[in-house]
Amino acid sequence: MKKKILYLFILIITGLSACSQNDFNPNDSIRVVNAEWSVDSLDGFVLKRYHFGEGELFCSPQHFFVIEVPVGSPRRLAFVSDTMLTGVSVFAEHSEALAAINGSYFDMDLGNPVCYLRIDGIQLGENTPGKADSINRKYYQYATLALRNGRPVLSVPDSNRMSEEKMKERDVMTAGPMLVWKGKDVPQRTDRTFVTKRHNRTALGRRPDGSYILFVADGRFKEHAEGLTLFELQRVMRWLGCSSAINLDGGGSSTMYIKDNGVVNYPSDNGEHDHEGERPVSNAILVL
Repeated sequence: MKKKILYLFILIITGLSACSQNDFNPNDSIRVVNAEWSVDSLDGFVLKRYHFGEGELFCSPQHFFVIEVPVGSPRRLAFVSDTMLTGVSVFAEHSEALAAINGSYFDMDLGNPVCYLRIDGIQLGENTPGKADSINRKYYQYATLALRNGRPVLSVPDSNRMSEEKMKERDVMTAGPMLVWKGKDVPQRTDRTFVTKRHNRTALGRRPDGSYILFVADGRFKEHAEGLTLFELQRVMRWLGCSSAINLDGGGSSTMYIKDNGVVNYPSDNGEHDHEGERPVSNAILVL
């Protein structure tokens, strides 16, 4: 009897350990790579979707949405912003974009960007300093996305929160942290729930061949999609082939729009698992 109880105890502990958010099942990478994605070939890019059921990935349900832009595509990226908080879908429709995702962080009360943002040569936002700190940038400002001929260029800035002002590109967006750099995971802090807790996530990644992806993971719906920690997001972006990847604003802001389809993911801001929970945001990334 004691042996049976001990055996059951070991099974329970093993099961709990296997489902820890800090431990990864080697089969998770295979599940992502070999998933039978729903694929829509659109004008110069591809939309891929897949829903991992309960316990299927990271011991949780997950719902992923990926825009893939291949090398040689005529599509280009652009940034858009407004002083009034605006839905990603509205930004996209007003710009006649083919697709869009939410961009970088912003003040939900004031509506202004809280990271450096330059669009068409005009600076619209700066990196917010810490308290009594006019030099060092915040943790979520350690990755920079610039556009060069409409294609993304990623870089890791130094700690000086003003360093983006020296960049030559006319379109620059700071967010972060950087997830993957030169093919390797970037170390992340473990003392921030922003990193260690599961949330909806938005990211952009480049592949070694020059193609790139826009990624959204739903979250905050326990039965449908729990969301990802930043450690889990790192792995997913690498498994999707990215040699560099930047984390963008997430949570209720995470939204993906496709022309003629509308919002394709399930934004969580209304607490309902539907396409209507889109949060108004300060800025977005467009596919034109």
